Order: sequence, then C-alpha cells, then structure tokens
Amino acid sequence: MSTHKVGIAGLGVVGGGVAAMLEQNRDKIRERTGADIVITMAAEKDAARAGEVRLSQGRIVPDAEAILSDATIDTVVEVIGGTGYAREFVLKAIDAGKNIVTANKALLAGHWGEIFDRARAKGVSIGFEASAAGGVPVVRTLREAYVGDNIQKIVGILNGTSNYILSRMTAEGGDFAEALAGAQAAGYAEADPTLDISGADSAHKIAILARLAFGEDFPIEEVYYEGISKVEQIDISYALELGYRIKLLALAKF
Repeated sequence: MSTHKVGIAGLGVVGGGVAAMLEQNRDKIRERTGADIVITMAAEKDAARAGEVRLSQGRIVPDAEAILSDATIDTVVEVIGGTGYAREFVLKAIDAGKNIVTANKALLAGHWGEIFDRARAKGVSIGFEASAAGGVPVVRTLREAYVGDNIQKIVGILNGTSNYILSRMTAEGGDFAEALAGAQAAGYAEADPTLDISGADSAHKIAILARLAFGEDFPIEEVYYEGISKVEQIDISYALELGYRIKLLALAKF
C-alpha cells in the first residue's frame, strides 16, 4: 500500500467538492488502486469558505505558497481559477517537482506550451481530464486510445450552459434573457456567465482537444469564436422551419 499526499489550492465550489470527494471515497479509492490518497494541506484565503471544509488529516492554510514549500506533497490540485496567479502557482509547483491536476481550461489553452514543456523538463505529470468535456473521458481517449490515429476533425457541444439556454428557448419559447435567468436559478450558469455565453469557454476546450488530436500548438488568440447572446426566437423559429436546431458547436479541422 502506497501513500500519495495531495495539496489542494482553492476551496471554492470545485475545490471544496474535490476535497469532499477524496475524503468520502478514500477507502474505495484505496481498495481499487492500492494507493491511499491523503489531503495533507489545502489553501484558501477566504476564511468563510475554509470554514466549510473539514479535513480528516490535513490542515487548511490561507496562503497557497505553503503547499509549494511542503516537500511531502506529491501532487497539487489547482482550483484557483483564472490565468494570473494560477499560472504562476502551477509553474512553481512544477519546479518544485510536484505533479499537477487542473481543470483550468483557460490556463491550459493560453499557456499550453509553457506548462507542458516545463513539466517534461522536470519529469512531472499534468492531469487535466476535467478541463474539457469533464463528464466524458475524451482527454484520456485522445491521449491514449487514438494516439496512433490520424484525426482530421473534432466537433461537439462543449458548453453545457449555452446548450441549456438554447434548448430551453427552443422547447419553451421566451427570449435569451429569460432562459439565462432560468439557467442561473437552476445552478447551470454562473453569476457572471460571460465565458459561457460568449463562446470563450468552448474555444478554450476545443483548443485543448485540438492540440491533443493534431499534435500541434497554436495561440488561443487565433481561435475564432462567437456566442449565443444575440440569438432570438425568430432565429430558432426559422431553424425549426427548415428542420434544424441552433446549437453552439466547437469545431476544429486539421
């Protein structure tokens, strides 16, 4: 039986959920993998959020730098968000010889080469399955099952918030603002839904999947995208009349 020590940076909705899952499923994970996953430390500067999380063995600190300086931590889970301090933190963690697990699609899409080049040089792993289509193991499939195949195109619906809004507008009528408000009330949209409805979230995800599929790196700035905020009922009606439905698709061709 091996022990694997983990540090979590950020205890918001996602980070707190990761901590709870690892704590609640610790015995099951140990039985299935032969590894005892222990949360040694978690960092959260918001005292209220930190107070909502309970760790059986580890401790909660206000500064994520403490995770970097703990030599016993094997893997860091980055759930800080954004591309500013999150980038700095991830690069420092890699330099400290720690494996990284992150769902930060904006960070990976914008700094892919820098992060993975540094990780290869340091001999550490980057886990990012949840960064694109988190409920579907597409990242692992592209990295492993299709590594020897010649993939020419990827297309799919990659943003659940936009899909919910468009589906509701199609099924129930109403305008975009009403559907967005419904998505927020149901917990399917953030208080600030800009990344989702602008198409930026889908752009980040398709950039990650395209890099895996095609083996090419390219600037996220070159990915064209547009959102759904200008879609009106008349557009949906015309589409239905022609036998179509309006969806926000992410597409990459090589």
